[in-house]
Amino acid sequence: MNNVSLIVYPAADLAKAQRFFRELLGTDPYYAGDYYVGYRIGELEIGLDPNGANYGSGAIPFWTVSDISASIKALVDAGGTVVQDATDVGNGMLAARLKDPSGALVGLRQAPTA
Repeated sequence: MNNVSLIVYPAADLAKAQRFFRELLGTDPYYAGDYYVGYRIGELEIGLDPNGANYGSGAIPFWTVSDISASIKALVDAGGTVVQDATDVGNGMLAARLKDPSGALVGLRQAPTA
């Protein structure tokens, strides 16, 4: 079953965004780097991306899928448009971004395979 497992927010100023999200979420990030800051809240990850302005001003939900290539194809066949094809974003984690028929961004991610 697919589920939303990550929501990424654009964060032009990571320091300010970290202060805000630390207060909002009541916890420190599990990872804080120059290119990404991540928080875990139960099963959900909240990410801050300093390059997020490159893909719009709002948050992007990322759905976990078991086969990212098949999911991209199915969503394109259903009227979606690829914005970023499946890309290894670290340690074998694959991520992709698409636009739905109305232009809203949707992310997909596939966990590394063993």
